[in-house]
Amino acid sequence: NLLRSLQLLSLRVHHASRRTLITSHSPRKILMARNKFRIMPVRGMFIQTQETPNPDSLKFLPGRDVLGTGNTMDFPSIGSATGSPLAKLLFRVEGVKSVFFGGDFITISKREEAEWGILKAELFAVIMDFFASGLPILTGAKPNSDKTQINEDDDETVMMIKELLDTRIRPTVQEDGGDLLFMGYKDGVVQLKMQGSCSSCPSSIVTLKNGVQNMLQFYIPEVVAVEQVSEPSDEVSDKVFEKLEKNLKVKEK
Repeated sequence: NLLRSLQLLSLRVHHASRRTLITSHSPRKILMARNKFRIMPVRGMFIQTQETPNPDSLKFLPGRDVLGTGNTMDFPSIGSATGSPLAKLLFRVEGVKSVFFGGDFITISKREEAEWGILKAELFAVIMDFFASGLPILTGAKPNSDKTQINEDDDETVMMIKELLDTRIRPTVQEDGGDLLFMGYKDGVVQLKMQGSCSSCPSSIVTLKNGVQNMLQFYIPEVVAVEQVSEPSDEVSDKVFEKLEKNLKVKEK
């Protein structure tokens, strides 16, 4: 049924976590609480962090719109961040692997060897300073708001797939700090692109098959399978990534 499908899709990790509260009166005071949210008040701006099913991805909630309801934008590498001043600044923090913007959140994915305890302080500062500057988040890029838009030439099956993705599946995935984009449909196979925390999550394939595929097949019998795809522009090698990272550091000196 729908409830079970949504539960499978979410695949949330239910466990106790910590809430960290840092104030100007006690900069090192840490309060423990059994909650998956952490709240960081920074110079009058409260920034929450929320864990995701991916241990290498963390969701930052600045308490204000990022791209607006329903809009998302993925930056899998430094090279893809040219259209976003904020994304470029976040990539300058050593250890950041990818950046993802949602309606009211920012998902940061780190390199495996990086530690959140070190990264978070720098990321908090970058996000706070940027929002205080009043600069636009996007300058030469457009959000992924049209990937599931129904077109006049879409057949009935494609229209149903897009409608289900947009109303039932994507909102749940976005709650976990990621997104799913419709890339195509052919011979019963739905092609989807996973972004944000979902793209490198250890359970992403399980989510795709047991959650998304089951739900689509439940409502649309024509769907035979769901497969994950990527675009050539996303396949940036580690060597290129490291070269760009070094160039940025040289410019800062």
